[in-house]
Amino acid sequence: MTGMNPVNKKENLRLLRNALRLTQKEFIERFLPLADGKPSMSIATYSNLESKDGVRMNEVILAVSERLGIDSMLFSMPPEEFAEKLHVLLSDDGAGDPRGRGNTKKGSINHLVNRLTMYFAEQIFEKRLKKGDKIESDRSLATKLGVGRSAIREALKVLEVLGMIDIRPGQGTYISSHEASFFIVPLSWSLFLNGSQIDSIVEVRNLLEVKAAYLAAGCMNEENMSKLYEISHRLHKAYMEKDFKEFLNEDLEFHICIAECSGNPVIYSMIQTISNLMRHVSGSGMVDAGQLKDIYEEHQKVYGLILAKDAKGASDAMKEHLEKSTGRYNYR
Repeated sequence: MTGMNPVNKKENLRLLRNALRLTQKEFIERFLPLADGKPSMSIATYSNLESKDGVRMNEVILAVSERLGIDSMLFSMPPEEFAEKLHVLLSDDGAGDPRGRGNTKKGSINHLVNRLTMYFAEQIFEKRLKKGDKIESDRSLATKLGVGRSAIREALKVLEVLGMIDIRPGQGTYISSHEASFFIVPLSWSLFLNGSQIDSIVEVRNLLEVKAAYLAAGCMNEENMSKLYEISHRLHKAYMEKDFKEFLNEDLEFHICIAECSGNPVIYSMIQTISNLMRHVSGSGMVDAGQLKDIYEEHQKVYGLILAKDAKGASDAMKEHLEKSTGRYNYR
């Protein structure tokens, strides 16, 4: 998708309304109702958005996108491209009726987390928010998104756990100092929302882990390499003591640390999330003591090649290890 520009939103919003053959009043009633059914903005305010843009544009785009079940970023396309896609968007089942497939249950925390993530990310993208900024109140967010304040509070707690925001009791809620989280965490969060697709998730993990091992062989960060050494030492200790539980814990940490050594924050975030997901969906993971030995030796091979700065060797060894590990875990 080329030519993305926030300025296109007002033109594309008008194109959509005209394609649906709705007056501004009808458009507001269908797409922008409050929880009690009343319109969330006046006709004058909406008309101003279509003609001049405004601070509430993102609120409208998010609401319309949710109802139609489409990506809100489509509204940033050049109008001529957006117009070409309109017939496809509106011909999908239920898309022509705003009450159709996009009308998801507003009480879903997972769904609300995604909506808030997209809302804040667009605010950052358009430079209306930056790291460390205080965000609007839960009352304001509840009104804009058409949900209860309690649901907003629960969703914000999830975003805090993910490291995207900082809730300070008595002071308010702030964008995390790690602003980039808003463009990395949504990728990881989507994995949890699609946790039933274990086979696909494992496939993605394997691709990332092979690349991580390749990049880790070129790691120049002494702190990360020291951390990898410490984990390898603990892994050896658990292996010698036949401590299965500790071995499995260090196994996960070993893979996460290699991702950290890759120097790629997206790979690190994704592998960290997938590894945590695997903790919940896998069984004990170990079949017998013989496999304990195999896994230990495979880890040692990967670690040795990373230390030797052999990028291809490390990635090949990681690929071999992951292929052999396929049958060692039982996924629910």
